[in-house]
Amino acid sequence: MNQSVRLRPAEPDDYDRIVGVVDDWWGRPIRSILPRLFLDHFHRTSLVAEDGVGLAGFLIGLLSPSMPDTAYIHFVGVAPRLRGNGLARRLYHQFFALAATERRTEVKAITSPQNLGSIAFHAAMGFTVTGPVADYDGPTIDRVVFQLRLPPGREAGR
Repeated sequence: MNQSVRLRPAEPDDYDRIVGVVDDWWGRPIRSILPRLFLDHFHRTSLVAEDGVGLAGFLIGLLSPSMPDTAYIHFVGVAPRLRGNGLARRLYHQFFALAATERRTEVKAITSPQNLGSIAFHAAMGFTVTGPVADYDGPTIDRVVFQLRLPPGREAGR
């Protein structure tokens, strides 16, 4: 992984830069699943990666207000020019550390059953892969569910 890529906490103003590239990075319209509210309300638990070229990647994550032991990764993107260099793994590990600092013991995420790259990535990261779960997001909208228990002792001060 090129260490010239710098990770930092996201800010609400990062939204326009992120949403401006996601359709190109995915090669299809995808920005509708990333509304502004995620950066307005969850920027403290989201990350931005930058290098000398510009936006290198991002992770939109949150600490569940309803499940006090759970953190959730909603959306992750890496610039096509940097894929395969460990940046997504670095973003995930930074988020795991943040979640552990907040006493979260589990990280969850979902994807569509067609997203084979995401399924393989999460499995390689150690997530338990479940599904596809039929009708997860409503009738005929199946999802694959990922769950990872964080190792004990990663909390702040340990």
